[in-house]
Amino acid sequence: MTSRARNRRRGLARAGAAGCALVALAGCAQTAGPDGDDRAEPPARPGTTASATTGPTAAPLRRLSGARINIAEGQTVGVGMPISVTFSHPVPSGQRADAERQLKVDTDVEGSWSWVKDRNLLDGQRIDFRPRTYWKPGTRVTVHAGSGTTRHFTVGRSLIATVDVRTHTMRIVRDGATRTVPITAGAPGMDTWNGTMVVSDKATKVFMDSQTVGYGDAYAGYYHYAVHLTASGTYLHQNPKADTFAGRANVTHGCVGLATDGTAKHFYEEVIPGDVVKVVGSKETVAPGNGYGDWNVDWARWRAGSALT
Repeated sequence: MTSRARNRRRGLARAGAAGCALVALAGCAQTAGPDGDDRAEPPARPGTTASATTGPTAAPLRRLSGARINIAEGQTVGVGMPISVTFSHPVPSGQRADAERQLKVDTDVEGSWSWVKDRNLLDGQRIDFRPRTYWKPGTRVTVHAGSGTTRHFTVGRSLIATVDVRTHTMRIVRDGATRTVPITAGAPGMDTWNGTMVVSDKATKVFMDSQTVGYGDAYAGYYHYAVHLTASGTYLHQNPKADTFAGRANVTHGCVGLATDGTAKHFYEEVIPGDVVKVVGSKETVAPGNGYGDWNVDWARWRAGSALT
């Protein structure tokens, strides 16, 4: 892709995704999303803390009263789901350590908080926690954000899907059982993001309009069995073009397409938020703040993103 084309995609796709903040990714998938996306800015500097509990209890800070946790009470999530806390206003750099001391994760895991620059929020409005490696299935977790916000969730079975854009296949490993299905990914110049993404939500149908990402009248309509991967509009969904091109060529506008013969529906029905979708063989790597791209940051850099180091 030329730098001119990349810059054009940046500006146009930002406009299409502007209203879709990470704190409300579920609402994004229920309404609309582009069948393709722009190239995000370079990854933000990652995070910190070497244990699940991040420091001693501090007096409640007023700014934490507006903290939101991305995981619902009692939810079961996949092994890749980070705990993402967003704030109604940016936390100044000099106060982030104080805020971070009030974030606590109760579970037996080596993990760390890290401040993440969300593509739809200001710097200082998002901090994520993830383990050093994927969560172990069956793990029970309690999260405290200040004195007034608590969540309990459970890690479900493991599902990791690897999309290889060169072979036009997706290898799905679910609790050790493996199968491979044909896919079609982004065409040259509209390449699917490379790297590790985490399912944020899913919807049986999503309206996608090519004009929101600068592709004219290429498409405008509902796509079914849509699994949401990035805030900039990457989905893994049913696509009639996959009936012809899956396993053979990449022809989409950036999303990953599955055939209408039941392949897309099957994957949709088994996937849950927090499941991992890795794309290999493509080009630019998805940024940490473009959805849940946290796993694209190595552990040392992730820990360095904590205000407590």
